[in-house]
Amino acid sequence: MSLRSRPTDAKRNRDTIAAISTAAGRGAIAVIRVSGPDVRAIADTIGLNDLEARRASLRRLDHPDGGGGVDRVLATLFPGPGSYTGEDLLEISSHGGALVPQLVLDAVLAAGARPAEPGEYTRRAYLNGRVDLLQAEATADLIEAASPALAHIALQHLERGLSRRIESLRAQLIEAQALIAYDIDFPDEDDGPLDPARLDAVMVTLAGELEGLLALAPEGEMLREGALTVIAGRPNAGKSSLFNVLVGFERAIVTEHPGTTRDAIEAVVGVEGYPFRLVDTAGLRDEAGDIEGIGIEVARSYLSRAEIVLFCVEDGRPLDREEQEFLSGVSTGRASGRAILVRTKTDRVEDRASGNDRSAIGDLPEVRFSSVAGAGVTRLRELLLEAAYSGLRSEVEAPLVTRRRHVRALEDARADVEGFETARTAGLPPEIAATHLQDATLRLEELLGVVTTEDLLDAVFSSFCVGK
Repeated sequence: MSLRSRPTDAKRNRDTIAAISTAAGRGAIAVIRVSGPDVRAIADTIGLNDLEARRASLRRLDHPDGGGGVDRVLATLFPGPGSYTGEDLLEISSHGGALVPQLVLDAVLAAGARPAEPGEYTRRAYLNGRVDLLQAEATADLIEAASPALAHIALQHLERGLSRRIESLRAQLIEAQALIAYDIDFPDEDDGPLDPARLDAVMVTLAGELEGLLALAPEGEMLREGALTVIAGRPNAGKSSLFNVLVGFERAIVTEHPGTTRDAIEAVVGVEGYPFRLVDTAGLRDEAGDIEGIGIEVARSYLSRAEIVLFCVEDGRPLDREEQEFLSGVSTGRASGRAILVRTKTDRVEDRASGNDRSAIGDLPEVRFSSVAGAGVTRLRELLLEAAYSGLRSEVEAPLVTRRRHVRALEDARADVEGFETARTAGLPPEIAATHLQDATLRLEELLGVVTTEDLLDAVFSSFCVGK
């Protein structure tokens, strides 16, 4: 039995809502959804009488204000509670285009529905116990997924993979609290006091599973927008050529004159289904004009947030002191272990060994690249995947947290578990120490949506599209 008890939202559920659920523009069909207590009455008003449950019926849809027929549609009634929203739901498939779907929606609104808010269908599904909050978020992720990897993870969440993992953690916390409560309430039972080893085993398992979820959290968050990968280096170092090859078409202007890239250029690229937010930046140098100087400041701003830095240096040229200092700073900073030295223009260098500067920059990975010959692209893609998604690729079926909300809840739960262990070690009374476990349980219940606030629901569903 899953944990899906929900707060009621009587005001919202009294209304019948309607929206076009398919994207605007030319197309064969459009889908208009109607959900709420007045669905059947509205269907009768617009000419969709006596619909058989879960069976598509071809009907003429009429405007209730005497405007005549609007369209020939396929209408399907899904009675509650066995519908997506948990209430009576009508799906109308009309002809597509810009006009006809809007005319159908106007007819439905004239018959008594109101326009749906963003995410209101899924919000009702959550409030009526059809999905938990993690599944609701997964619905949005699946719609917005820009990479196969995120779509795969979102589908896992939609099928309750992450929810079951969180419920298991919650059950372990409740078990630990039950052991402590039993020991407090029945200290003189024949079994004797609580065996510390039994509680230790539960807490070790719990802490390990929390750490396992949090360990892959950075990679899960990167799946949503792509790993921020910044191409940097001095002017005319081959940055834009590298960008164009990785993107797959001529996106950045490539010239032999330094300072061509005046601003950052972005593109999201996929490598074996994993997303990278690729940024081509202005060349880094001290002497630059006003406009180019602004571009350099933009580049430094991106570099301060980068998950990966592809640092370009022409093959055959030793790194100067400033370049070595820059790479040393990257390797010890926020993107620790995620800088890659790219030796560019290798087709122009005869001495293949002249570009090896590993002794000057430590153990940073290095790849030799030529946009002309196409050399190094395969190796660079391997290094990108290793730098950003190595943990995720080795645990492809593991539940994964993909949102900052998930991370915060799990981090708070971990801190509460650690607080319990600290209180227990300090010899505090068990009823005092156990309050930390109660707080950790609450964090996981908020994650699942077992307990929520209106502010939390507004934050979750405001990012949804209208009609979902």
